[in-house]
Amino acid sequence: MSRQVLRFVYTFILMCIVYKGTAQGAISGFYNQKGATTLVAGVGFEDTKNYYIGREKSNLGRNLYSISLFGIYGISDKFNIQTSLPYLSSDDQSGLQDLQLFLKYQIYQKQKETYKLELSLATGFSTNISNYEVGGLNDLGQRAKIIETRALLHYQQPSGWFANLQSGFSYKLEEVPNSLPLTFKIGKASANNYFDIWYDFQYAFGGIDYRGTPAPQNFRELGVGYHKVGGTYHFSISTNSGLYIAPSYVISGRNVFQGVAYYAGFTYQL
Repeated sequence: MSRQVLRFVYTFILMCIVYKGTAQGAISGFYNQKGATTLVAGVGFEDTKNYYIGREKSNLGRNLYSISLFGIYGISDKFNIQTSLPYLSSDDQSGLQDLQLFLKYQIYQKQKETYKLELSLATGFSTNISNYEVGGLNDLGQRAKIIETRALLHYQQPSGWFANLQSGFSYKLEEVPNSLPLTFKIGKASANNYFDIWYDFQYAFGGIDYRGTPAPQNFRELGVGYHKVGGTYHFSISTNSGLYIAPSYVISGRNVFQGVAYYAGFTYQL
């Protein structure tokens, strides 16, 4: 598997940090090489028919559209920086959501003829860059300021098959409840194609439930948790560019919309 393909592979994982609805882990086990820059432009559509009021399903739904920009730069072969910024639209609300920045470093690697095992640590920060409304189900977010920490264990075979597991802690400033994320992913990266399937989980520590007490509610205090599954498929269209599709589905959760989301986009290696 060439370095060029690995650079492409890493871009797909950036889809996870568009906003909470697309989560599939904040970081990946793949790295851009030193000096390499990758840009990704994506669009998305979320079609949800049910909203979990607390943990009880309702028939409240919404449609959410997104346009997202991503970037990755290889400070070194084992030290990368990544950033993302989404634009969201839901009914009468639209605007830029939360800017996110991550630094990731590989602290351990063990390589044998039959496999490679790596451990990476990452830290990041996200914040809203527009003063979007908070107070209804069409909100674009919770205007959260978040300090992120992650650890990722990545296993890979020479054939391109891989699996990784990541978790950490999301420390949220002010009123938004802290949360514990966990993501498991398996997939394969080959010369011209890449695919994965993943499971993503978030547990919120405390917080209030929608339509609970006290009233009137502060939507920034909602505790948001979920179980999600999804996948990604990417194919190269030239030496430096490719296209991806990435559907996902929210199985269940707390104060979260249930339904299908569809994402697609373009990747380019400078």
